[in-house]
Amino acid sequence: MTDSLDLTRRNLLKFLSGAPLLPLAGGSATAALLTACGGGDTAAAAPTLMSLSFSGMAAPTLADPAKMATTTVASSLNAVYSNGKTLSYALGYQTFFITGAMVPNGSGGTTLAGGYYDIKNQPILDRTDANQRQFFSDCPDGSSLLKLANPTVTGVKGNTVFAVVQFEYATRNVKGDSMYGMLPSPIAVLTLDQSPTTGALSLVKYHNVDTSSVNGLWITCGASRSPWNTHLSSEEYEPDASVIDKNTQFANFSTNLYGDASKANPYHYGHLPEITVNPDGTGSIKKHYCMGRISHELIQVMPDERTALMGDDATNGGLFMFVADKAQDLSSGTLYVAKWTQLTADNGGSAKLSWIKLGSATSAEIKALADSLKAADILSVKTTDPADTSYTKIPFSGKTNWVKFVAGKEKAAAFLETHRYAAFKGGSLGFTKMEGTTVNAKDKIAYSAMSYIQAAMTNGSGGIAVKGPNAGIVYALNLKGGQSDDTGASINSEWVPVDMAAVPALVGEDLATPDALGNLANADKIANPDNIKFSEKLRTLFIGEDSGLHVNNFLWAYNVDTKTLTRILSTPAGAESTGLHAVDDINGFAYVMSNFQHPGDWEAALHGKVQATLDPLIRANYRDRFGAAVGYLTGLPTLS
Repeated sequence: MTDSLDLTRRNLLKFLSGAPLLPLAGGSATAALLTACGGGDTAAAAPTLMSLSFSGMAAPTLADPAKMATTTVASSLNAVYSNGKTLSYALGYQTFFITGAMVPNGSGGTTLAGGYYDIKNQPILDRTDANQRQFFSDCPDGSSLLKLANPTVTGVKGNTVFAVVQFEYATRNVKGDSMYGMLPSPIAVLTLDQSPTTGALSLVKYHNVDTSSVNGLWITCGASRSPWNTHLSSEEYEPDASVIDKNTQFANFSTNLYGDASKANPYHYGHLPEITVNPDGTGSIKKHYCMGRISHELIQVMPDERTALMGDDATNGGLFMFVADKAQDLSSGTLYVAKWTQLTADNGGSAKLSWIKLGSATSAEIKALADSLKAADILSVKTTDPADTSYTKIPFSGKTNWVKFVAGKEKAAAFLETHRYAAFKGGSLGFTKMEGTTVNAKDKIAYSAMSYIQAAMTNGSGGIAVKGPNAGIVYALNLKGGQSDDTGASINSEWVPVDMAAVPALVGEDLATPDALGNLANADKIANPDNIKFSEKLRTLFIGEDSGLHVNNFLWAYNVDTKTLTRILSTPAGAESTGLHAVDDINGFAYVMSNFQHPGDWEAALHGKVQATLDPLIRANYRDRFGAAVGYLTGLPTLS
């Protein structure tokens, strides 16, 4: 099954949308499936679910170009029951919309899906278009699916479910010029109507969240749902405040947001936004300034509801941990950075981890510093050796800096110049594109996706010197309590990573020469893992790719008990698999949310063999490459 191309076709696909995966959490839907499986019509007679496994799909090829030019799913979920029967549930994919569609606003009108707005919530127009159309994103990313106790949205016939979806950037304007990082990232709350019998979801209301109170959002990427039912967003590639006057990208961002190229403050970006969904399908937002100003990717809050591990999608990035003072409250706490003590080098290497305390703060006090300070108030940065022993040499963004911090400004340095200060304090700032983070709570193992193993991880900068594929690796990190920081003080958490090593089955494989389709990495292994999420009930780690080495990017399922890796979805060629969110139970149904972004983003070395064939198909499917899908995996039960 492939994604539908517009809202007007949804009625034609109601039957195909089916029940999302297997309803694992019980309830009437589960009882119906078990009865169909051969059990009686009472709970006592129903067979017991014994095991679940995925059956994979082959990567699409030019033998069927249409499958390479859309979201393609040809995988299934197999359930084994105590009565000896096995059922196979074919998986599919259903969209809520393709960005650029006009979707219901909940008030009888429509609004533009993925549309951009300025600080006054006025549409931002693409003036290179003769009609001056509103910009909309082709890059939907992080998503969360949740429910509230007493929803008040009208027009829902079944169960009310909410999704939060953020949009990372717009690839280009109508003229074809890059718009990367030049528009304030929108974020939306979707009200969804969930069928009580099948679990199928349909869009009832789209609400664009007002982000003006937090000065807009900067390049929102991966996201997660907090244990307390909020959406934890991200702002990656924080603008370098020390050279902000030379940053034309940031000036364009400021112009589009404020109408003034000099008004935006770089210290307002690179933080952790949190969105709370309201019962009426709207949302409110705040930014947490006390969690470090880094290239925030996908955060994972541990079951204690206080400890957070954060992806840092940077060159010379770090593994950062935040321990909140109170559960379910990220507005104050202590920030740490890991020190990597290497044990082995091959296959991504392995290491013991220790922790360096960077500081403790509240969001309010760091916000006040961000409002009032410039880079020169915090530090002096040199990009060539000043031959001055008062400066310290550090790695920064793939280069070398020499830094000197202003006395008395250590807190500002820790939370506003986090990358530089963490390196100065001895943290291992040598990771490259550390993306998604997730947790297997039962086994107390965190997983971290390292999209690429390249320069900074291999050359010893930041104390890391490993050998590994450019195609990347997923690492496992064991979590323990009783740990201390570099000062000898106890870390108040039972969820502290103590080591780090590659998961053997989740190591990519570079190819010496491209394969027949043009892949630069083995298509039957992961390449450049990005979004990752763990399902406790399925015992499965889901992995979405952001690969410049696979012609089509894939979504994978890795069972941590059987060690089996299965391809379950393929995105359109040139697109990245995003928006991954695994939900074990929403009113008895399990879901895997999955988006993609920038379809047909061609790279000559990778797509040279397929571009001519696929480009017209992708343009036809996705608004001339300006649109992309927001949706979820579905399961069509096959009941014999």
